Amino acid sequence: MRFPVYLQCALLAIIILSCSSKGKEDYTQYVNPFVGTSGHGHTFPGATTPFGMVQLSPDTGTDGWDWCSGYHYSDSTIIGFSHTHLSGTGTAEYGDILFMPFTGKIILDPGPKDKSKEGYRSRFSHRQEKASPGYYSVLLQDHNIFAELTATPRTGFHRYTFNNSNEVPEIILDLEHGIQDKSKETWVKLNGTREVVGLRRSQGWASNQYVYFVAQFSAPFKEALLYENDSLQKDKKGINGKSTKAVFTFDKPENKQILLKVGISAVSIEGARKNLESENSSWNFDRVRNRASTEWNDKLSVIEVKGGTPARKTVFYTALYHAMIQPNVFSDMDGRYRGLDGKIQHVSRTHDNAYTVFSLWDTFRAAHPLYSLIFPDKNQEFIRTMLLQYSQSGSLPVWELAGNETGSMIGYHAVSVIWDAVQKNQKDFHLDFAYNAMKAMAMKNDRGLSDYRNLGFIPMEREANSVSKTLEYAYDDWCVAQMALKMGKKNDYKEFIKRAQYYKNCFDSTLTFARGRHANGSWQEDFNPVASSTLGTGVFTEGNSWQYTFFVPHDINTLIRLFGGAENFNRKLDELFSQPSVRTNDNALDISGLIGQYAQGNEPSHHIAYLYDYVGYAFKTQAMVRRIMNELYSDKPDGLCGNEDCGQMSAWYVFSAMGFYPVCPGTGQYAIGSPAFDEVTIHLDHGKDFIIRAHNNKPENCYTYSSTLNGVEYNKSFLMDKDIRSGGILEFYMSSIPNQQYGNKLWARPYSLPFNKDLELKSVEHSTVFIPWLKDDRTLFSVNKTIDMRCNTLGAEIHYTLDGSEPRNDSPIYTHPFIVTKSCCLRAKAFKEGLKDSEELSVELLKSYVNTTGIGFPKVSYSPVPAQQYNGLGKGILMDGYLGTSNFRDGRWMGFEGSVILTVDLGGIRTIKSVGVSMLRSPIAWIMLPEKVVVSASVDNRDFVPFSTLPNSMNRNDIRIAKHRFWQSGLYLKTRYVRFQINALSGLPEWHPGAGSQPWTFIDEVIIEKP
Repeated sequence: MRFPVYLQCALLAIIILSCSSKGKEDYTQYVNPFVGTSGHGHTFPGATTPFGMVQLSPDTGTDGWDWCSGYHYSDSTIIGFSHTHLSGTGTAEYGDILFMPFTGKIILDPGPKDKSKEGYRSRFSHRQEKASPGYYSVLLQDHNIFAELTATPRTGFHRYTFNNSNEVPEIILDLEHGIQDKSKETWVKLNGTREVVGLRRSQGWASNQYVYFVAQFSAPFKEALLYENDSLQKDKKGINGKSTKAVFTFDKPENKQILLKVGISAVSIEGARKNLESENSSWNFDRVRNRASTEWNDKLSVIEVKGGTPARKTVFYTALYHAMIQPNVFSDMDGRYRGLDGKIQHVSRTHDNAYTVFSLWDTFRAAHPLYSLIFPDKNQEFIRTMLLQYSQSGSLPVWELAGNETGSMIGYHAVSVIWDAVQKNQKDFHLDFAYNAMKAMAMKNDRGLSDYRNLGFIPMEREANSVSKTLEYAYDDWCVAQMALKMGKKNDYKEFIKRAQYYKNCFDSTLTFARGRHANGSWQEDFNPVASSTLGTGVFTEGNSWQYTFFVPHDINTLIRLFGGAENFNRKLDELFSQPSVRTNDNALDISGLIGQYAQGNEPSHHIAYLYDYVGYAFKTQAMVRRIMNELYSDKPDGLCGNEDCGQMSAWYVFSAMGFYPVCPGTGQYAIGSPAFDEVTIHLDHGKDFIIRAHNNKPENCYTYSSTLNGVEYNKSFLMDKDIRSGGILEFYMSSIPNQQYGNKLWARPYSLPFNKDLELKSVEHSTVFIPWLKDDRTLFSVNKTIDMRCNTLGAEIHYTLDGSEPRNDSPIYTHPFIVTKSCCLRAKAFKEGLKDSEELSVELLKSYVNTTGIGFPKVSYSPVPAQQYNGLGKGILMDGYLGTSNFRDGRWMGFEGSVILTVDLGGIRTIKSVGVSMLRSPIAWIMLPEKVVVSASVDNRDFVPFSTLPNSMNRNDIRIAKHRFWQSGLYLKTRYVRFQINALSGLPEWHPGAGSQPWTFIDEVIIEKP
């Protein structure tokens, strides 16, 4: 029987792999790269190497949330094969340098998914698609081309077998293609008939990403057609523009195959060429594939598991594989890379690499602790990159991508990664510099940190995700405190260990829930612990109070006391897991994998199942962890219940399947759960092994009856990192019946690190005077305004001024409500002996034309109408006297697409002193301030005469959320109609991911001041 060429190649590769793996088990056989490509896993199936720069993978779509990696299992057509992909993120990027083989008519557009004949994409079937670590193959059905992919760390290798002997082989290069980003600068240049070089610079989640490439063909192309903006550029050897493409036509090869090698670099063509020459100088596809597989097998074999079903082994090794895809090498073979300052940098150590893709809100929890356990040298190399990034930008990475800080997510969790490594005596980096970087992050004033530092919590009206940020900053500050203690910086330790207790100021003890809070001390109104919010809105980040109330990993013992003791805490955990599995916010897609209100599909919940250990109910941790592993992970394409998130979802499974989990990175403790395999061997970097054995480990036996460590009885429900690093054997004796005494004693439970009682933080109620507040917070009034001030600190005195001067404790004392009849500036502070003075309340009270009822005059008309979803509380909100907060969803704002014309009818000829319009800037939400506001007047609503042009004086490149008032005073103009022509920006600025798209215009009040 004669096999097709592509099957011969596949059989040869199998033989080579089989020969290379003699004497060592092939762990790659247990990896299924398709896991997570369905559902919301957002993984990719293509070829990559451990922590490699290149991820060569098929793209099936570029639009929609489930195409963040460019591939989704539900699709049946492939666009082509690009060289960069993210693994499991919740935002899309990459998809750079796409090649696609084809035959027949040249079409420059990929075409629609369901009509492959209208573009260069092709249909495919999963039955003719294969993937393993370092290898991917698929039959492109429309062209009968068998495509195979493999990779080295910095290069991609394609092998295309053209099976139709009567068709001319063709390959298209599309530099416009990207996954939800925009090409900003592209160029290609032909070097002879076998090589093409070029650049794709793009803007998306990474605001300025460079990918240089050198691509070489195994056979000379007989023709190369170059296109700029889909227009053929004849007789040219190179072109440039925002959209460049090239089509290469070949003679029919005798063996039907054309091979393509591509080296990439963020630095230069020279760097890409060196990468290609150093890593892939020959044309032996199977050798490169074999080398990639061997490298993966070496990495996977660091943990050996025995027992369990084949499906469970696949889940485990696929999770380990996914955990080792990123962070990604970012430096070239010569050590050069693009720094966060945009400049070309060089790694400081000869054998170091620089890395990118630091998804730290996710990976600080388990992925980096996993690296510190199995690859401590690699984890320290990651940390050295983080410190390089700090030296270039003044910030440790938050969510760094391709040499760009995206600013996504919350916290400054690089400090957790650093301290966790130092605590484990893994400190091959400059400690003083590392500490200074950690402290600098904590002392910044952005992202609510100024309020957090001054008040002890973040007021919900001033910063989105205020509760989540307060809680996560508190943990990060604990890490800084521990590092300060290690470095002998006692004063810093005292400051940061107090800050680490700020989480208490968001804990409502009457409800035993974390809850939003206003600057004046009052709690969030209409509180619902199930109500969830997303990044940038509400008080929680991709979660709700059920999930975030338990995020105090560094001080769980105190949290237990806040609940009223272990039994109350245990009952609260039971309630969490038994709540209805509902999601209240359709936009909170990350809240998935629900068991009650526990959400395994997103990171804030990941430690919670292990908290039963802390209150002596270890058997509940054992049962719940085993349930999560069994129900929410599988070996199928939909085997992840949420985004993979750059290894965190998988690292949780790797730890949990071994039988323990790092609830609080930086303590050196692991809470013990329920091992999934009969035996797990961790091969430590210094040559010793740590073995976990689970006797009688049947599926129904999820409970630990007893355990021993190195032959000695060990009935604790936690394990220390130093015990693992020393090597040895931890043995569990499993049962189907819970042993409620196991781990029940106080000494047997995991614990929070203690600190001196004199450093215990008083609650904000007992340390700081809350800011005064107005009972009626309407700041615009028509005739007079009653000033009724309150302070939520009992016994505090409010002192105030009305002339704009600073209030002091010798200023007039507020004793009872009083009336003002003209515009003024009210400033007030509250004082109480023994407590920190309050913040200052500063309110500009304007006597204006307002309409509190919505009936009669003044009234506002507008064109166009606001978007239905951003209609606030109705059209009356534009002159009701209330100003909105910085949260565009607070009901006070009206949102319009683009420019707006507002016309105010005062109901008769009136004198106006000043005019203004209050607007919002929230760039992440695509809300921008306008170019200018032109104000006109008319007495008849027909002939309008402009009298003021109000320019935008704010920096349009500032990404911070802010309110801004366009204002003109000193008019004393008589008119009946006032028109505000709000001229929006023509498009979002160049730095914005949506550059060129129409921005939103948000307005909360039109102000016309009376004399």
